[in-house]
Amino acid sequence: MKKTILSALSTLLIFTSSFAQKTPRQLDPTNMREGESVEYCHQHVRMQELLKDPAMMKLYLEEQARDEQNKSKGDQTKGQVYKIPVVFHVLHNGGIENISDEQIEDALFILNRDYRLLNADANNVQTDFDGNVTSGNLEPQPSDAEIEFVMATKAPDGTCFKGITRTQSVLSYDGSDGGDQVTAIRNGNDVYQGNWPGNRYMNVFICGDIGGAAGYTYKPLFGGTGMDNGIWVLHNYVGSIGTSSSSTSRTLTHEAGHWFNLDHTWGGNNNPGNASSCSSDDAVQDTPNCIGVTACVLQSNTCNSDDAYFGFAIRDNVENYMDYSYCSKMFTQGQVTRMRNALNSSAGGRNNLWTPANLALTGATGDLALCKAEFFADRTTVCVGETVQFSDDSYNAVSGWNWSFPSGTPSTSTAQNPTVTYSTPGVYEVSLTATDGSTSDSETKTAYIRVLPAGASIPFFEGFENYSSLDNLTQWEVYNFNNNNKFTLESGFGQNSSKCVKLVNFGQTAGSIDELHSSSVDLSSINSTTGVTMSFRYAYRKRATANVEYLKVFISKDCGENWVQRKTLSGNALGSTVSTTSWTPSASDWVTVHMTNVTSDYWVDNFRYKFRFEGDNGNNIYLDNINIYPGAPSDDIVLGVAEAGEIEELALYPNPTEGEINVRFTVGASQTAYLQVQDVSGKVVKTSLVNAMEGTNVVILGTEELATGSYFLNIQIGGAQKTLQFVVK
Repeated sequence: MKKTILSALSTLLIFTSSFAQKTPRQLDPTNMREGESVEYCHQHVRMQELLKDPAMMKLYLEEQARDEQNKSKGDQTKGQVYKIPVVFHVLHNGGIENISDEQIEDALFILNRDYRLLNADANNVQTDFDGNVTSGNLEPQPSDAEIEFVMATKAPDGTCFKGITRTQSVLSYDGSDGGDQVTAIRNGNDVYQGNWPGNRYMNVFICGDIGGAAGYTYKPLFGGTGMDNGIWVLHNYVGSIGTSSSSTSRTLTHEAGHWFNLDHTWGGNNNPGNASSCSSDDAVQDTPNCIGVTACVLQSNTCNSDDAYFGFAIRDNVENYMDYSYCSKMFTQGQVTRMRNALNSSAGGRNNLWTPANLALTGATGDLALCKAEFFADRTTVCVGETVQFSDDSYNAVSGWNWSFPSGTPSTSTAQNPTVTYSTPGVYEVSLTATDGSTSDSETKTAYIRVLPAGASIPFFEGFENYSSLDNLTQWEVYNFNNNNKFTLESGFGQNSSKCVKLVNFGQTAGSIDELHSSSVDLSSINSTTGVTMSFRYAYRKRATANVEYLKVFISKDCGENWVQRKTLSGNALGSTVSTTSWTPSASDWVTVHMTNVTSDYWVDNFRYKFRFEGDNGNNIYLDNINIYPGAPSDDIVLGVAEAGEIEELALYPNPTEGEINVRFTVGASQTAYLQVQDVSGKVVKTSLVNAMEGTNVVILGTEELATGSYFLNIQIGGAQKTLQFVVK
């Protein structure tokens, strides 16, 4: 049998994330699974870092000695099922990493299926491991670990919850220090803000990035008993549905194996394919010596150093959960013994998890009762006549529901998940009383459903003069994703007016996201002759030269059910002036933007638009005087044509372009600007008429219909004319 033991301190499955990395990762091609362009595991790097600590090295050497002494000892507790309280902590920043309860429940199902040997594919293992081969020693075969995972329903302070916490933080996509991510969860989750001890819960941290890994954890001896004695995993490696898939669904099975003290089948390193692993050990008798695979190579037989022990030339146990194949489906009895022994050891407090006292303390006994009525809706903002699907989210046991929907049809319901139609504009509350037959609880969400009025006619103008606040309006909806500052009404000034919208971005954490959503506008009267222009005014300054912040404009043709981005201003294009203190604009700070790319697909009666600001610890931004009108000037905000003036500070970007060009220019007085695009033969291929305002203007011209090549943009204002060349890629 194998003689050299290398025990793992942690396992890291590599997954690169463009959202989290500013520089490309250097990948080791020998550590990639077949067909993938990412590394699968990075355990040895973290282990070598930990072993620089003399205290850790001492623990490591002591563990080696114990493993050599204990690897032949049998399980003295077989027949007892160990129940493990689990908490899934979702660390998200409002993106797809905020996975559904259903995806998490699917992951829990897979864990229980695999650890109780209820997976159907275990009936089809290779013959060397099906228990029917004659051997002089222990025969490896799929084994029931008799370990079950139960959602905890009580937080450390006794608060009842569903076994899932959610925390919004930019650290979801910064996995450089898993401890920082745990701290963010500890201090900011929606259930209990404090320590979730690792000797009472198996904590699973679901993130958008975990330092380039798909999953990692610590073995019991090195993890301690604190909250960070848990398992980190990427959202798309959780379960088999939602953002994940069947090929990544057993990552938690693998990581939980490490959490229960298992190494990889070839030993405690992160490098499958190394010939030296034939002489290393995973401290389990019935896992044959191997060097590990990176694909489902069922005939793999990489080592013969323990054939004499088994009595025949045994193949590699490629289908083991602790290998890297795509066809893992089993633990051996020796691995089961090692995991169960870990659960009877005080190392990492694993022996406390399954005790009756701890199961009662964490609410993981399986005896469920209603403790909280809760619900959600598929949409909370709709147009008149549209429907909303409500879903019960009460926990942890429900048998009856009593709903109330003021101004909805129906106005009441006893269904679990009712559908309601709203026909009257307004902002409405929704109430639910849930019961388990003996206990009832009620939940009321005020100002929950927003029913928008019929689309405003054009020309449309919004100067924010008619409001005292942006709260609970049908005309505007504010989204504050990071629970800090949000878009509010400024009543002291505007752009040539007394009011505007402001976002106090000064002092906000980098990565903050805020949105302002409009009501609907009726563009059904627009035709190809007139076209339509959307104009708005903004004022912005940076806090530091290095700030890169974004103002984005999205539009919708279905009352906000789906959005398409149509404008982005960022960095110096948004504004290059720096103010080191919180600031307010003067008249010269306002910039007018004209959008002519609201195309014919959006000429509908329920057109909507929204502004999105993405902060970088910069400074304040202001919005005012939104104007939507046919191509010719036709509403109050569009001033008459002035005498001819000079076109100043003319710029065109990006150049070359792949989607649209931005034309930026300054004029001394409000007047009509005529833009014309010609190809190299002189043929006019695109025209646009906009109402330029005094000061700086930005016009967006789409180029999607233009073929690859060179073009000329002519801009005419009064008697002045200038030409710029650009390239469409």
